[in-house]
Amino acid sequence: MSWAWFGDPDYWASRLVFQRMLAAIYLLAFLVALNQFRALLGEHGLLPVPRFLRHVPFRDSPSLFHFHYSDRFFLIVAGTGAVVSAGLLAGLADPLPIWTNLLVWAIPWMLYLSIVNVGQTWYAFGWESLLLETGFLAIFLGPAHVAPPAPVLWLLLWLLFRVEFGAGMIKMRGDRCWRDLTCLYYHHETQPMPGPLSWYFHHLPKPLHRAEVAANHVAQLVVPFVLFAPQPAATVAAGIIIVTQGWLMVSGNFAWLNLITITLAVAAVDGTILPLGSPPVTAAPPWYRGVVLAVTLGVIVLSYWPIRNLLGRGQLMNYSFNRWHLVNTYGAFGSITRDRHEVIIEGADAAELTERTQWREYEFKGKPGDPHRRPPQIAPYHLRLDWMLWFVSLSSRYGAHWLPELVTRLLTGDQATLALLRRNPFPDSPPTFVRARLFHYRYTTREERRETGAWWVREPVATVVRTCRLDAHGAVVPVGMPD
Repeated sequence: MSWAWFGDPDYWASRLVFQRMLAAIYLLAFLVALNQFRALLGEHGLLPVPRFLRHVPFRDSPSLFHFHYSDRFFLIVAGTGAVVSAGLLAGLADPLPIWTNLLVWAIPWMLYLSIVNVGQTWYAFGWESLLLETGFLAIFLGPAHVAPPAPVLWLLLWLLFRVEFGAGMIKMRGDRCWRDLTCLYYHHETQPMPGPLSWYFHHLPKPLHRAEVAANHVAQLVVPFVLFAPQPAATVAAGIIIVTQGWLMVSGNFAWLNLITITLAVAAVDGTILPLGSPPVTAAPPWYRGVVLAVTLGVIVLSYWPIRNLLGRGQLMNYSFNRWHLVNTYGAFGSITRDRHEVIIEGADAAELTERTQWREYEFKGKPGDPHRRPPQIAPYHLRLDWMLWFVSLSSRYGAHWLPELVTRLLTGDQATLALLRRNPFPDSPPTFVRARLFHYRYTTREERRETGAWWVREPVATVVRTCRLDAHGAVVPVGMPD
């Protein structure tokens, strides 16, 4: 990549692939919002947006919803984002004038920012900020009839560098198992949402696990520097990142984190090796160059905070230094849990509790539940409730503001909430009692798997929510009988 010209035609094809992939991720993110917002954030959701807006001013959470909120308006916002993203994926913005192209790409960024900034704990994931920062830079990449501006391409590489190097540094500064190369003895079993191949990854020989960790350190601590090298070295570095992120995609479910990292890596690939046509010769107008240089200067200024964070001892992980989610710091799995626990929610429809009461388990779409059910492939889709229940298994404080509401919704048979589940064991009428217990999970051994057909072995270890029911006034009350 060269600073010799404002536009770099060698990356015309790379930009095209990058834009298509980013548009697909945008589309997916808006579809996730459409499918889940009513139960999680709606007017009667677990963490209602209207209640949040009453306590948080616009300056602390810039969002269109500060001007108006209703579930119908949320539907319009997310639906508009999905439609525009689909149009971008189809390439409808490619022939537009530069200023129109910039405005069209700004639409999904603005709409998704509005959702994230009222999303509270359901949107407090690092890949939300990563999508917003990537989407903001993509606004200024320009349409297909001009060469991609080199400064924006460099900013995309700087973002990818922070994603990878930040993740590597948080590991080296964090859990000792990253330094002695043993973290993968546990990770595939204890990660938030295992995938269909995670059981097999867990049972790989320990020497291979150590080799994986060592390769990860190289990919995250050494390779990112090569992204800024001349070609073909930068393409090789991008290829290594793409392969390692693909490896992570098949070994676990991390929403669109791995896919968007791969998308960023495409920006470093020499576009001349991609057979997608000839680059244009249209020159960029002066005003466009001025806008790009202003954005570049702004990112350079805002980079002070993530650089200080990377160099400091108390490195923050997945943190936004401003409410616009620009120039953030990233990282993942600074510590690894050694044991897996799962919150299992159960209901009973008996008139009174006895020792013979039969409890039936609510099944979730992604998180482990039934030991005989193979973990499904969910990513790049994002199951927000399933993910947050994994955090609750680490500490009940993660569910302090919404878990009691979830229990209430189950006791009342709320259809929007039940739509988030894989199976409702009470299809005809809500249960009389609900409880949540904490189970210890471990993968079966190869021998246990052959004998039982199960993927997990589990046993109850604690109570998360004591048995409760609705009283005559519709309030949730605990039942005196101990669990």
